Amino acid sequence: MSALQTYHGGCHCGDVRFSVEAPDSVELERCNCSICSMGGYLHLIVPASRFHLVQGEEQLSCYEFNSGVAKHYFCRTCGIKPFYIPRSNPDGVDVNVNCLDEKPAQTRIVEFDGDHWEANAHTLTHKSQEL
Repeated sequence: MSALQTYHGGCHCGDVRFSVEAPDSVELERCNCSICSMGGYLHLIVPASRFHLVQGEEQLSCYEFNSGVAKHYFCRTCGIKPFYIPRSNPDGVDVNVNCLDEKPAQTRIVEFDGDHWEANAHTLTHKSQEL
């Protein structure tokens, strides 16, 4: 694994800002479930220790559905979902790569069948583990 880099990001209006530590070569998931495909989310799952909310906690609204395990955080001002706590990795944070100011140098996008989440979630559980 390559060395960790710090990436900065946030919502559209700038009220919510965060940083995330990730390698400069990452595997990202594009999920076909209803909430991800409608929102254009591109997933980068990291251990919670590598995510830092810099500003805007008071601007966040949380949306939960189905099992209520996933915590989808949206900016109250602009409506963008820059990160969330995923059901597959409740010990991690899932960052929307589209919300990063600068993307990792090398990305590989894999398709994730979220329409059949129960059958496929186990393929993501390793992503929130510390290496």
